[in-house]
Parts: sequence; C-alpha cells; structure tokens
Amino acid sequence: MKQVLVIDENQPFREYLKAKLTDNKVDVEVAMGSLDGMAKIRTHIPDLIILDYHLSRNGCFDVLQAKKTNPNTVNVPVIVMAQEIDQSKIIALTPYNLKKVFTKPVKIDALLSTLAEILQISFTIDESPGIVEVNVNENILFVEIAKGLNRDKLDLLRFKIMELIELCAIRVPRIIIMLSDMVLGYADAPNLTKLLEVVQASGARNRHIRVLTRDDFARKFVEGQHDYDGIEVVSNLQYAIDDLLMETGDPVDKKTDFIGGILSSSAAGPEGESMQLRFAAETRPKNLGPEAIKEFLRDLTIAAVDDDPSTLEIIKSTFKQAGTTIKCFTSGSDFLKTIHSAKYDLVFLDLLMSGVDGFAILDKMSGNNINIPVIVLSAITQRDMVLKVFNLGIKSYITKPFMPATIINKTLEILRPSL
Repeated sequence: MKQVLVIDENQPFREYLKAKLTDNKVDVEVAMGSLDGMAKIRTHIPDLIILDYHLSRNGCFDVLQAKKTNPNTVNVPVIVMAQEIDQSKIIALTPYNLKKVFTKPVKIDALLSTLAEILQISFTIDESPGIVEVNVNENILFVEIAKGLNRDKLDLLRFKIMELIELCAIRVPRIIIMLSDMVLGYADAPNLTKLLEVVQASGARNRHIRVLTRDDFARKFVEGQHDYDGIEVVSNLQYAIDDLLMETGDPVDKKTDFIGGILSSSAAGPEGESMQLRFAAETRPKNLGPEAIKEFLRDLTIAAVDDDPSTLEIIKSTFKQAGTTIKCFTSGSDFLKTIHSAKYDLVFLDLLMSGVDGFAILDKMSGNNINIPVIVLSAITQRDMVLKVFNLGIKSYITKPFMPATIINKTLEILRPSL
C-alpha cells in the first residue's frame, strides 16, 4: 500500500487529502507542523510528501533538510503548496526531489492528476465546474455555491464547515446556502443531496438552514422530501439574514454589518436582488500562530490609499512589527502613477477622496486588467453604493472606524486561501 505524508497547517486541506487518498487505498499520515512532520518522516517512510511552504519558522526547509539527510527518505518525491512563490524560491526547493509546486487556491483536478501520476494509482475526479466558499459572520455560516455542484469541492466543504464551527465556538450552527445564479435539473439531484447532507452533518437543525435560490427545481427538491422538513427555501438574502439574526437573539439593526462581507452581486430580479456574497470570520485562524502570521506578512508589499493621515498611520503601525512593506498615498492620482511599475500584493483603498476617488481607481484598475486584491475602507454603508463597488471587483469591504486586528484578519482571509 502506498504511503503519503501530508504536512500542512491548514486542517481542512489535511483532512480532505486524507479522506480522498484513503478512499483510494492510500495510507495517509498527517502532520500540522514541521516538528511533527520530521518525527513522522523518521517513523514512516512515505512514498510521497505533500508539504506546505509556509510552515512556521521556516519549517518547510527544516523538514526538507531532515528528509535529505535521512538515507531512507532522500529520494522521496515532494509536492509543495504555497500561496505565492517566485522562481528563485522554487529553485531553492529543487535539490530536495521537488516534483511540483501548487499555488493556493489549489486546482483540485490538477493536484489529483499529479498524485495519480506519482503514486501510480487512479482517482475518480469530478472535473465539472464549481466554486465553493464558506465563511462566518455573526455566528451564521454562509455557504456560497457557484458554477456547479462539484463533488470534490463538496467533500472539502464538509471539513471547512467543521473547522469554522470549532474556530468560532458556534454552539448552535445556523447556515445559509447560497446557490448563486444556478439552474439545476434532475441530473443534479445526487449532488444537491450531497450538499444538503454535508450541511446537516454540521449539526445544524433543519429549521436553522436556509437555501437562497431562485431555481424552481432546487426549491421543489428541498420542499418535496421529508428529510429536509424545516429547511426554508428563500429568494431574498436580507430576509434570510434577518430571520436567522432574530433567532440568535441579535438585534436586526446589526444587519448593516453584513455589508462588509459582500463580494459581488448579480442583476436584480423581480423579487429583489439576487446577490452573490461571501462573509469573512472576524477571528484569527486557530492553527496560524503569531510567528506564522508575521512570517507570512513579512514578504508582502501593500499599498494604502487614503487622504486621511490617521487611517494611513493605523495601517502602517499595524503591519510595522511584521516587517511588511507599506506604500502610503494621500491622493488617488499619485497611486495610479505606480500601478504599472510597482508590484502590490494588496491595496487598502478609501472610497471618498478629493480629486481621484476610490471609484475612479477601481474603474481604472479594471479597465487596465490590473487584478490586485483590494480592501475598500469607507464609512459608506448605503446598499446601492456598496453594490456599485463590488461590481467593480473588489475583494472585501471594511467600514470605518476599524480595529487593527480587523485589518490583519482581512488580509489573511484574502491572501491565504485554502483550496
């Protein structure tokens, strides 16, 4: 039986790979850090090591050096996972029998294809389109499904939901499933069943589950089966949010806080807006400690564009200890002069500035196909204004005033995805 060692600090990714490989009769060991990984390399001689490049304290190279100095493992092939990695760093990995580097979010079909080639086994891979996102706000889990119901993505969703429930200490799970602009039919029934089973496995009661969709088949499918009694199918997100917020005991006027998590929207329909949303948990990832956060942030170059000096100072001081490079601009025109020559990993952008404002900057970036992740900073919360921004393709929205921890969390959520 083939043996694989997975060393990664991202629990859902570890558990997903373990389940997928075990189903294909591969023996899998998992390790959540470099010390654990090095210990298991000594006690288990794997046929393949799957390694997270961003382990704490340069742990990736500690693991690789331990592998290289052990005559039993020196020739074991390695697959490395990384957020963003330049050519020089890839070259530094090659002496350790590197076979492939995957950047996150990982394309699952490409990963499984590589695993099949190295391990000489075959996988059943769902190559159908599908985007799955799950995040938390106000102790409500928002599961967004777009493009299609990909079974491999739904397998990963199971582990991600459980991680977030533990991370945010959610005692009574409440879940909104958002089927964004999807038209389903009878061929989708098995995968729709799988999706609902994954959500129910979280421990959420049916009466705490909402399905947001305009698709008639999905509505009839849910309403027509006894196993889903109590699950409500709705076409208006605001209704679903208000309804679950009242059940949590939070005042309904908190609903404006949710605006900060909207990612994008689609055209309004006759019953209101059908919106594609993603929400971000406001807590630091449990298995990412202070040193790992500092190490991850150290190599980033971030632009902060705001005509308020106090906002720029908060951003600068927040990232200072991590050694992040921060470029501050008090005018939009000055920032635009740099977008073709500078390489930014992230931009913090104020909406309302004199002269060239945030909307003009977003429009200019979109028109020039500049795909730098953007976090908008603004006191504006009006619905139509926010939707206008999201339609320009921003990644996240933070309402002023904000805490430094919020800035760090949002940065990690955008730049450190899992799959």
